Amino acid sequence: MSTFLIIHHYTNQPRIHPYATHVITINQGASAGAIYHQLQSYSVLPDSWLMRTWFKLKTSQNTLKAGDYQFPSPITPRQVYEKLVQGDVVKRFVTIPEGLNRFEIVAIIEKLGLASSESLLELTSDPKLLNLIKDLDPAATDLEGYLYPDTYQYTANSTPEQLLTMMVKRFRQVFSPAFIERANQLKMSVREVVTLASMIEREAKLDEERAIISSVYHNRLQKGIKLDCDPTVIYAAILAQKWTGVIRRSDLQRRSPYNTYLTPGLPPGPIASPGKKSIEAALFPADTPYLYFVVNAEANNGSHLFTDNFVNHQANVALYRTSQQKKVNHQR
Repeated sequence: MSTFLIIHHYTNQPRIHPYATHVITINQGASAGAIYHQLQSYSVLPDSWLMRTWFKLKTSQNTLKAGDYQFPSPITPRQVYEKLVQGDVVKRFVTIPEGLNRFEIVAIIEKLGLASSESLLELTSDPKLLNLIKDLDPAATDLEGYLYPDTYQYTANSTPEQLLTMMVKRFRQVFSPAFIERANQLKMSVREVVTLASMIEREAKLDEERAIISSVYHNRLQKGIKLDCDPTVIYAAILAQKWTGVIRRSDLQRRSPYNTYLTPGLPPGPIASPGKKSIEAALFPADTPYLYFVVNAEANNGSHLFTDNFVNHQANVALYRTSQQKKVNHQR
């Protein structure tokens, strides 16, 4: 048998090994010899001088890509080589839920092991990444509101910059030219729309209420009434590193442009990443006379009680507090 036929035979010989479910990491810059030795130690490749020589010769023709791999069993040496050349690495996924702020998003990414939360937070203010939204929001000093909530695919070799870039690009896909045109009709900047949408995202629990909540904020803005939005108070406390998990009197009294109990108008920027439904609600508010809303605690389904009357609102707030007190008493 010729050498060619011998090599052809062995490189296409399926090999059974016990590590089919094991993730094997090929490090960046590893030599062909080191990779072969590593895969041989897992019995993925045979302990064969001929195969080792073939592998090195083939590697001189193509670059093997680093990353996390899984090699099914059985698998031939040629299939192993082709996976490494193609970079057929293990795909990983991360989901960013709607309504998270950049601090919460950074905490999720940190758990992926790609970078520390400190370096990730710095990246959310990196000028290169801010350039991705500069045309939409020239005033942005960080990516708050623009890290779009979705499920993203990444690999062990993905960088934090790549992941954040994917999120911003996804935002740009969702915030279509039609949305920009609608924002212009409302005489709102993209930043103002995303800011309002982020407040809606944090308040709304039911999709059918998003446009109604939006109408309350639009109505109050038109009448020059402060927005009194609890999530903005929470965000101000987070920025001040004073958030304890419960809104306290000191939070309501905090001097911050994000505290809409003290500062008229919208806060200076988004407080979280809104999803498409909240962006649409900000752009297309329901036509209502409402100026107030409070959680409908009796319904206990995330809905709210809306009204255009302060006296009725106070009554609804009293109902909410009574219901909350009943729950506390029941838990004792």
